[in-house]
Amino acid sequence: MNMTLPLDEMTTVEKLEALEQIWTDLIGDAGGVPSPGWHEDELADRLERVERADSRFTDFDEAKARIRSTLR
Repeated sequence: MNMTLPLDEMTTVEKLEALEQIWTDLIGDAGGVPSPGWHEDELADRLERVERADSRFTDFDEAKARIRSTLR
């Protein structure tokens, strides 16, 4: 299927609504897209770092605040 959206005629809100519909649809079939092999390697590496206590976890609100402060 070849579909073209009139992006130059759409408002930002309309574009975001279209993205939301696409993401919602994709989430419903998440198993239909195979994960790349490097994902498993990355997850194993992260688990190993957690087990060695080499990882530091941050509260989500704290992380957002830290990121925002670096963007100013």
